[in-house]
Amino acid sequence: MLRPIVVLKNVKREGRGFSKGELKAVGISVRETKKLGIAYDKRRKSTKEENIKLLKEFLTKARKN
Repeated sequence: MLRPIVVLKNVKREGRGFSKGELKAVGISVRETKKLGIAYDKRRKSTKEENIKLLKEFLTKARKN
């Protein structure tokens, strides 16, 4: 399962899931995340460019296969 990078007090760690804004920026619906194996966290509100880039890379690899 693909998970985002979360920064908390200058410490990077693996997050619970991507926010709705990050998924929307890439063009994925919440329903499609389950099919693609992408974690979704309904509590997160922030959007991070780092996570959007991670999602775009994942989607290009997934669509090639």
